[in-house]
Formats: sequence, C-alpha cells, structure tokens
Amino acid sequence: FLRVTKQYLPHVARLCLISTFLEDGIRMWFQWSEQRDYIDSTWNCGYLLASSFVFLNLLGQLTGCVLVLSRNFVQYACFGLFGIIALQTIAYSILWDLKFLMRNLALGGGLLLLLAESRSEGKSMFAGVPTMRESSPKQYMQLGGRVLLVLMFMTLLHFDASFFSQPSQQ
Repeated sequence: FLRVTKQYLPHVARLCLISTFLEDGIRMWFQWSEQRDYIDSTWNCGYLLASSFVFLNLLGQLTGCVLVLSRNFVQYACFGLFGIIALQTIAYSILWDLKFLMRNLALGGGLLLLLAESRSEGKSMFAGVPTMRESSPKQYMQLGGRVLLVLMFMTLLHFDASFFSQPSQQ
C-alpha cells in the first residue's frame, strides 16, 4: 500500500494544507455579491473598492493554491497566502476574535510547513535525518508550523469554568 501511495502522499498533504484557501476562494466566486456587500457595509468603502478587495482576495487565494499544487514558485505563493491571511484578519475584523485568530495562526503554520518542504535540503550522510548538532532554518520552520497547526485543534476544546457544575435537567 505504501509503495503504491508513496508518490501521491506529498500531493495530498499539500492539498490538505491549502484546502482552506481553495475552499474560501471558490466560495468567494459563488458568493461574490454577498462578500462585496459585506465589505462595503462594514467599511463604507463603496462598490468599486469592495469589489476590488473581493477580487484581490479571490485571485490571491486561487493563484496561491494553483502555484503550491503545481510546485511552481511555492515560496512566493506561500508569502502571498500569508498576505491574504493578514488582509482577511484586518478586513473582516477577526483580530479580536480568539477562535478565528487561532485558526488564522494555524493556517500560517500550514504555510510554514509548505515553506519548509519547498526549501532545498542540504547534502548529508543520512538524507532527511536530523543530527544533534544540525539546526537549520528548515527544522525551525517545521517546528513552528507544527506548533501553530495545533492551535486549530485547540479551538475545538470547550472548558467549563466550574468543576462542580450540574448538568441541566429538563
């Protein structure tokens, strides 16, 4: 099974890491008027500026996804998608919403993993196996990406403030 799927797994992994951007870009295409009207009503910026924002958002996300999946200019695509995250955080005023902020940080973690994967690996005796003395930027990017990716799952946890809370009876 692993021999057969080994060549497809990196493509599936990249698709999983950018799936949020792909879904968001496609949704923007189908909900163009709703997205434009939301930006216009939130920022009072006018029809033309709101349409330009939605177009930039859609084009940036879909272009970044195509470049990552085709393995062309992956670093530029990741930096563009980082820009889309920052733009959406400001435009949709989600900087102060902890749940969305953590999800955006998790998206950044996925992009860090893509950046690390796209970096060329140095020649060593044991390819891909880290050594104790070796500390490359790629390893730090992988660590940071993995830590940030965990934040998405932290948003799924719900903590109750009281340990002695009684379940409500109906």
